[in-house]
Amino acid sequence: MSIILDHVCHTYESGTDLKSDALKDVSFKIEDGEFVGLIGHTGSGKSTLVQHLNGLLKPTSGNIYFDGADINDSDYDRKNLRRQVGLVFQYPEHQLFEADVFSDVSFGPKNMGFDKKEAELTAYSALEMVGIPHDLFYVSPFDLSGGQKRRVAIAGVLAMKPRVLVLDEPTAGLDPAGRDEILSLIKKLHDENKITVILVSHSMEDVANYVDRIIVMNDGSVYLDDTPRNVFSHYRELESIGLSAPAVTYILGALQNKGFNVDTNATTIDEALHTILHALKA
Repeated sequence: MSIILDHVCHTYESGTDLKSDALKDVSFKIEDGEFVGLIGHTGSGKSTLVQHLNGLLKPTSGNIYFDGADINDSDYDRKNLRRQVGLVFQYPEHQLFEADVFSDVSFGPKNMGFDKKEAELTAYSALEMVGIPHDLFYVSPFDLSGGQKRRVAIAGVLAMKPRVLVLDEPTAGLDPAGRDEILSLIKKLHDENKITVILVSHSMEDVANYVDRIIVMNDGSVYLDDTPRNVFSHYRELESIGLSAPAVTYILGALQNKGFNVDTNATTIDEALHTILHALKA
């Protein structure tokens, strides 16, 4: 399985004075099982891009392929696509609406045509996957904490058994503990269930410890597409487009300027600790 974007462009309000080119000639391929970070400042095209991946938006030009088929062909089954490519919107807890948690998570599979028993079994499994305790299954989702609401919203997408999980700013509005909790959950889902994950964020800190590949968007185009180490090595260029590298990049750069022999390409706290200790022992 792969997702391929081939010269995708998207224009809002085409033919009017409000015309805006949100995506400009975007091309890349995401392989089965990858964990990809999609990074960019506000207005860079991230949210527009991910809404193309399950057919919510249609490109003005270009093609999008899932499993080798063009998802915008007239006879393509977009309902099945939206089951396989699950999209968790920013602040997904605002989409919770049922009387209790279990009913909310069951809604998606029932709406997709699962029978009652299968929908309930998948909802149960999804809630366990995201770590919601059994004693919260039948309480109102509005009585949960912010982090718990976010978990329930993710479970609602997982209950449809997607092969690809797309999360648009899943940590927005959470405190640092809640942010780490959600990102660790997403990493666990990827590692244990082999789900392809596309994590959208404007924060390099959020993705530094988790993703294997980063696609940087700027002004509707792909600016960089590489491993975290290689992307963060261009931190000066990132600063020029309103982004920054993780804090460890700047700390290690300052230490190198002071004469310490550290690896300035380290991207995580663990890597930074290792290279600093190594430099101190030298």
